[in-house]
Amino acid sequence: MLGALAAATSRVSIGPLVSCTNFHNPALLAKQAATVDEIADGRFVFGLGAGWNETEFQAFGLPFDHRIDRFEEAFTIIRTLLQEGEIDFDGRFYQARDCELLPRPRPGGPPLLIGSNGPRMLRIAVPHVQAWNSWYADTKNSPAGVAPLRDVVDAACRDTGRDPAAIARTVAVLVRMPGGQGRTMGSTTTSQQVVPLDGPPEVIAAGLRSYADAGIDEVQVILDPIDRPSVERFAAVLPILARG
Repeated sequence: MLGALAAATSRVSIGPLVSCTNFHNPALLAKQAATVDEIADGRFVFGLGAGWNETEFQAFGLPFDHRIDRFEEAFTIIRTLLQEGEIDFDGRFYQARDCELLPRPRPGGPPLLIGSNGPRMLRIAVPHVQAWNSWYADTKNSPAGVAPLRDVVDAACRDTGRDPAAIARTVAVLVRMPGGQGRTMGSTTTSQQVVPLDGPPEVIAAGLRSYADAGIDEVQVILDPIDRPSVERFAAVLPILARG
């Protein structure tokens, strides 16, 4: 799907939010990412995470144990192949022996984005990624919920010697359009705490703009419902945002 979108568009950034490393062979995932990035001519942003929904792991027949240990090995293989083009890795969970990507990825590879608020995950990833993302449930879908998570990212940067200013901050924002019935994710308690952003285009634009004041560089809009009429209605928000 990402390859099709990359071929059919010319300006928008595309990428998974986020791809679960534990669902894939990491070297093959790196090859797929390099190929999509080539088709997209550098517009690909590669979001990565360890996964969280045990039901999905069970459905695919994949192990749910040691998720962060597995992520650390997979992330090492993926980012090394994309950034350097080759690796010789023999880990506890994954192997990539004398592995090389040919043709080579574009210099430096696609930008990497880490989708996690976990301190250990962040310490693994922040030395190597260009961006961080948090889901709307984690911010309570509000700019007021951003600061504690930004502090976690800053702490991971300080722990690993990375300049916090080098990590772009992004969050998903739930926007309810006419016909939205509410989206659920995780526990019922978490779902009840999330209040969607809604209202006329001017109100939605102001709500999205307020995330910039909270130190967020980019938002990913999650529409409810996710359908063509919602996308067409949301289009009225864009010119308002463009006016600044």
